[in-house]
Amino acid sequence: MDKRSLAQFAQRFREAEQRTEVLRQELAVAIQQADADDVPQKDICEATGYTRQQVRRIVLAGESEGTADA
Repeated sequence: MDKRSLAQFAQRFREAEQRTEVLRQELAVAIQQADADDVPQKDICEATGYTRQQVRRIVLAGESEGTADA
């Protein structure tokens, strides 16, 4: 492994982190919308793999901020 290859891997990793953050925020918006649409929390948990507590935190974060950052 040379320095250039290592730098390329590191750059790809940073880009993947940025994409992950965007997707995390989009998923939070989707969870908040599902909650607003009265989708049962059980169904949200099954669809996302999140626990009920995680879903509650995301929903409450959206309510307290008035936005989708969760």
